[in-house]
Amino acid sequence: MSAAQYEKFETLLDCLDHWAATQPNKVYFTQPFSAEKTVDYTWAQVADQVNRMAAYLQSLNLPEKTHIGILGKNSAHWIMADLAIWRAGHVSIPLYPTLNAETAEYVLDNSDSKMIFIGKMDELWRVVEKGIPTSMPTITLPLAPELKHAKKWDDIVAATAPTQNPVKRSKDEMATMLYTSGSTGKPKGVMISFNAMISALRGTSKVMSFSNTDRMISYLPLAHAAERAILETGSLFYGFHVYFSFGLDSFIQDLQRARPTLFFSVPRLWTKFYNGICGKIPLGVQHIIFRIPILSGLFKKFLLKKLGLSEVRMALSGSAPLAPALMSWYRNLGLDLLEGYAMSENFAYSHCSLPGKVRVGYVGNTYPGVECKISEVGEVLVKSPCNMMGYYKNPELTAESYTADGFLKTGDMGVIDDQGRLKITGRVKELFKTSKGKYIAPVPIENRLNGHELIEAVCVTGPSFSQPFALVMLPLEEHKQVEQNPNEAARVESEMTELLNHVNGQLEAHEKLSCIVVVKDLWSMENGFLTPTMKIKRNVIEQHYLPNAEGWVALKKPVVIEQ
Repeated sequence: MSAAQYEKFETLLDCLDHWAATQPNKVYFTQPFSAEKTVDYTWAQVADQVNRMAAYLQSLNLPEKTHIGILGKNSAHWIMADLAIWRAGHVSIPLYPTLNAETAEYVLDNSDSKMIFIGKMDELWRVVEKGIPTSMPTITLPLAPELKHAKKWDDIVAATAPTQNPVKRSKDEMATMLYTSGSTGKPKGVMISFNAMISALRGTSKVMSFSNTDRMISYLPLAHAAERAILETGSLFYGFHVYFSFGLDSFIQDLQRARPTLFFSVPRLWTKFYNGICGKIPLGVQHIIFRIPILSGLFKKFLLKKLGLSEVRMALSGSAPLAPALMSWYRNLGLDLLEGYAMSENFAYSHCSLPGKVRVGYVGNTYPGVECKISEVGEVLVKSPCNMMGYYKNPELTAESYTADGFLKTGDMGVIDDQGRLKITGRVKELFKTSKGKYIAPVPIENRLNGHELIEAVCVTGPSFSQPFALVMLPLEEHKQVEQNPNEAARVESEMTELLNHVNGQLEAHEKLSCIVVVKDLWSMENGFLTPTMKIKRNVIEQHYLPNAEGWVALKKPVVIEQ
């Protein structure tokens, strides 16, 4: 399709109708129902189920623009539920499947949700179940837990004719609320309009090439702005095929089935993929093979195939800074890895490194229609056509989030190079002061540590200490070996000491790390150390570890392995 043809879409419902009419028999979704069984849904079938569920929702005579929750892991029916809510004239409220009961209850209450769709949850259901009022009208999607009080999607669709009176949605209406993952404080409801969604897609189409022949795999949470903006709305706009992952155990199998041409991931997962390869083929061996012309190309193709990314023509990293060393490693393999930067508050439409204009360590140029500047204190300010309508029921915070001339205060620190490319240097609130009165920006130091094969996640901290220090989490297999084998612990200590000396040699005197502490915990979403997109929750980590930090620093050892 030409750019002019994309202009006729006012909402994503228009996109659904277009593809259902022009490619009705093309597969839209491939959904695994087990590790072995998958079901394909064509565009015509998706539109039919959406229209039937919309008719059912209309039959309930809910007030106009009722807020309806969606809780569940990614699935074909998650997106169908979203579309049905819109078609019936309502607003969708996605909830992360990893929420605990208290937070789920807060989001449903704060958002004024009156009804909920519940999808695939698996072991997460027992954690969140008590946060869902049993009195709340509930519809369960295929693969959802069995709930006695709920109606089933399949039963409703089988018994209901498609709507004959779909609600015409205005582009300026609220389509959805994205609740921020709450890495600090209570989650906030970010109100996003239909126009913000379409504007992001129109702008992207001017600088990137996507088509209905592309394939993507959906595995990052659909409740997050990035997966929603790139995969859900992108597939609706461009008409491409979406595959879903059944779970972590079958992810490689799911990836090989999908053979994605477009692939989006977050730094934590790019790091895991990298560590997985380096654990089997050490970097030293890789570098030797890379220098042999006759083997280099074949070896790079072999590595990409092993990662399941051999057919990817465009890859994207977002949600947190990617270590430059990792970015360079992937690009050296021949993967066109780009880095994006945005936030829920502008529906993931702000900056992206573009093919041919990549500068490693920078998140790229602004998308069409976006303005960016740096404030006097170094904060990144962004004016985007996709900026939020505001925070739900919080006009004061909404007002505080914008400058007088309409720029969104991102809370990130950054610099812009002479070609307009942005580099994120940290968070305004992440800066901390040492006992010497010097301010430390932890992210640039973390980026120097990330990329080492023994580091899966890192947090640089040390407020009120004379020097900062680093808390490091090992990859799972290495973590097990250190626990079981004293010789392995000694090897880790030796390699970390070498890394510490190398990194400190690149830092200013006040930034030099006093030590690296290898923690015994495995940080995860479930234990609260990571957000749903696998970013570290700095405040949670600091609250947990800082009480012990004085003892670690007093040892005056370059590397401390927590016992």
